[in-house]
Amino acid sequence: MAEVADELAHLVGQAQAWLAQGHRVAIATVIRTWGSAPRRVGAHLVVREDGLFEGSVSGGCVEGEVILAGQEVARTGGFRRLSFGVADETAWAAGLACGGEIDVLVQAVGDGAFPPALLERIRTCRAAGQGLTLATDLATGRTAEGTGGDFVERIDPPMRLMMVGAVHIAQHLVPLARMLGYAPLLCDPRGLFAAEPRFAGIEVDGRWPDEALADWRPDAASAVVVLTHDPKLDDPALKVALASPAFYIAALGSARNHERRLQRLRAQGLPEDALARIKGPAGLPIGAANPAEIALAIAAQMVAAWRTRPALTP
Repeated sequence: MAEVADELAHLVGQAQAWLAQGHRVAIATVIRTWGSAPRRVGAHLVVREDGLFEGSVSGGCVEGEVILAGQEVARTGGFRRLSFGVADETAWAAGLACGGEIDVLVQAVGDGAFPPALLERIRTCRAAGQGLTLATDLATGRTAEGTGGDFVERIDPPMRLMMVGAVHIAQHLVPLARMLGYAPLLCDPRGLFAAEPRFAGIEVDGRWPDEALADWRPDAASAVVVLTHDPKLDDPALKVALASPAFYIAALGSARNHERRLQRLRAQGLPEDALARIKGPAGLPIGAANPAEIALAIAAQMVAAWRTRPALTP
């Protein structure tokens, strides 16, 4: 199966590897967008002094200009702020004719702008399931950890999708999760469901779901989906998930089954505000009619929940 598409982890690792090889490196960050700009604020690109780069700040339409600026900044140090819009001839020539505007900050990875130690700080915090906040003074171009700056960027922990039930839907949801940047975790104590040939490339945890979830410790960048239709497995898992800050909690089943599920959880003392966090039936209402489409509906609802969530506090 494909590896998890954790873009930030890849870019941080690549920048660190280049630095270790003796290259000079710059990092480009989208700091403002307006209209139909192709990448969100916080999108990154890293570039070496020879022009080799990874990542994207515009989906390709102004990448060339950003890479050239990155090469110069990597060689000379300091920073540059680039602005592109529909009235900008460079942007038109590069393809940003979609009615949007984009500002990109290009910083040398060095003591004067983006300290190399911040790359390691990002890596270690995310590896520990923690987020951090970076603040940039746009007058000096310097970035530091904290909230006091003109541009403040929240770095989230790695995204994880925790699934209960090694069922047919999970077989489709695992590769979708990986493509979307989620590390998939799957548990099912029923040995026949968890047989290795059904889930090549992922280890199915054979513990009971509440035990597995308690060990996995869902954080604010975690999604939890229960798929078994079996109250003995789904209900304990939901109780653990609801005690966590997971941003998305969903349960498969019909509306009638979901109401019975809520009644059981109420009888166990769970309050209404907690129960309201459960998306049930799981997935957006797209008329899904088979396991692949149901997995797609769940993945789409999960993405919507992530993109519309409240900002994490530092």
